[in-house]
Amino acid sequence: MKQLVVISGKGGTGKTSITAALAGFGPKKVLADCDVDAADLHLILHPKKIESVDFYSGQLAAIDPEQCTQCGICADSCRFDAISHDFEIIKEHCEGCGVCEFVCPQKAASMHERKCGYQYVSETRFGTMVHAELGVGEENSGKLVTSVRRRAKDIAEQQSAKLVIVDGSPGVGCPVIASLADVDACLLVAEPTVSAVHDVKRVHQLTTHFKIPCVAIINKCGVNPELEKELKNYCEASEVPVLGSLNYDTAFTQAQIHGQTVAEYAPTGIGEDIAIIWERLAEYLDLN
Repeated sequence: MKQLVVISGKGGTGKTSITAALAGFGPKKVLADCDVDAADLHLILHPKKIESVDFYSGQLAAIDPEQCTQCGICADSCRFDAISHDFEIIKEHCEGCGVCEFVCPQKAASMHERKCGYQYVSETRFGTMVHAELGVGEENSGKLVTSVRRRAKDIAEQQSAKLVIVDGSPGVGCPVIASLADVDACLLVAEPTVSAVHDVKRVHQLTTHFKIPCVAIINKCGVNPELEKELKNYCEASEVPVLGSLNYDTAFTQAQIHGQTVAEYAPTGIGEDIAIIWERLAEYLDLN
């Protein structure tokens, strides 16, 4: 079994659209949407949830109104202003530091596990998918990404699947690092814009640090030929094989509107280009 993570260094390069399109080719696979802060792979794959698990991470304070004497010591000690004038916890402000529990003379304040979101296992037309939903303003997305990855790997082993495709997060932070753990290769999705060229170089430096082999796709070609050339030169100099280039095409947008992958929406157009990319990727990963 091989594990491939699709990353880009920034949002908006077409990473999720390409992940969804590649999911429609090749052998049995398991999908993992690890962009838990803003998951959107489900918008294309329309998953049917078969398992839902609450996700807990960190701690959240609570104040028992029957024990609280409203002495104000906890509010004075809380540097995050997480205690209201009515001595109730403001969830969005609480950092789970536990100072309120420590200073409360009446033991009215206590700490509890913090529910941050949900993790799902679903069935899609391309196979099983593990995905998640992080609550508004919640943190610890790196821990949730790790949980999604582990569940996807377990399912792939149970199903004897040959491949796990991970839709990673944008950027180079904790969720991306968690997405990269224990993978066999990375697929870098780049576009010829100034910020995207800069960010794909940063994320490649990250994969180099962890000694993870990379291949690349250049998306939205024709937008800026000069930057497109810079991307190709960088990949060549960095020994990153470019599996293919995809022209800027409104079929991507139309496919999203119709709830399809771009390969389903335009099978004789850009879908053919993605089919060729898949064959090169399968050869690279030795899936045939």
